[in-house]
Amino acid sequence: MPTNEQRRATAKRKLERQLERRADNERKRRLYTIIGSAAAAIVVIAAVVATIVLTGRDSGGQTASATSTSSTSSEAAPLDAPGPTQIGALPPFQAPEGLGGDCQYPAAEKASKPVKPPRTGKVPTEPAEVSASMATNQGNIGLQLDNGKSPCTVNSFASLAQQGFFNDTPCHRLTTSDSLAVLQCGDPTGVGTGGPGYQFANEYPTDQYQPDDPKLMEPVVYPRGTLAMANAGPGTNGSQFFLVFQDSQLPPNYTVFGTIDETGLATLDKIAAAGTADGGPDGEPKLDVNVKSIALD
Repeated sequence: MPTNEQRRATAKRKLERQLERRADNERKRRLYTIIGSAAAAIVVIAAVVATIVLTGRDSGGQTASATSTSSTSSEAAPLDAPGPTQIGALPPFQAPEGLGGDCQYPAAEKASKPVKPPRTGKVPTEPAEVSASMATNQGNIGLQLDNGKSPCTVNSFASLAQQGFFNDTPCHRLTTSDSLAVLQCGDPTGVGTGGPGYQFANEYPTDQYQPDDPKLMEPVVYPRGTLAMANAGPGTNGSQFFLVFQDSQLPPNYTVFGTIDETGLATLDKIAAAGTADGGPDGEPKLDVNVKSIALD
C-alpha cells in the first residue's frame, strides 16, 4: 500500500502533466490564431495592392494605371457572394435607368494633346457593338466596343479616336502578376499622368451596384479579352485604358467598354512574353509598344 508521501508525489506528477498539456494546448491555440489572422491579412493585402496598382500612377482627376495593378472604373448589380478564397465574376448587365441619357464630360486638368470634348447629353446605345481597329507597331488589335453597356465611355473613346488623340502614343505600362495581367495605353505623355482635359463617370460594372455597396471593394474577375478604362478614382475616367490578356482580379470600379479579338490577344501575348523593361511584374514594356492609330470600322 502506497504511503502518504508516495500518494502526494503521484498526485504532484499528475498535476504537472495536466498543466503541461494545458500549456501546450494554449500554445497551439495561439499559433493557429496567428496563422489564421495572417492568412486573412494576405487576402486583404492582395486586394488592396491590386487596387493601388490600378489607381496609383495617374495624377489626381485623370485616368489611373492598369497593369499588374493599374487602372480605372466602377459598376453596380449584386454578385453571388464569393467565399473567402473565391473570386466572383463580373455582375450580369441590367441596363440602369437613363443609360446614355445624359453623358457629361466636365473639364479636368489641361489636355495632354489638343482635342475637343465629345458631345454631351443623350448618346445612342445602338448599335450595341461598334468595331474598331487599334494599329500598333507590334501588331493589330481588333476591338468590339460595347456601346450597349457603356455608351458614354464609347462616345468618348470614339471621339478621341476620330480626332487622332491616340495616334503615335505609347502603351506605357505592362503588368504581368498572377492576379493582374494588363497592358495600359492612352496617355500621350507616356508617364501615366496624361489625359484629354476632361473626365466622366463610371459605367458598367460600377453602375450595377449602389454607391455604398461594400461589394464595390471586393475583387471580381475581369476576364482575358476585356477592354476597360483606367482611372484615379470614381468619376475620373479620361483617355487611359487597359487591355486584359489574362484573367485579372480587380474591384468592379473600372468601366468595361469592350472586348479584344483573337488577333489582338495574340499581339498582347507577344508583348507580355517579353516582360517589362526592368524584369519586374509591373512597369514599362520591354518591347516598345506604340499606338499608330485607332479607327472605327
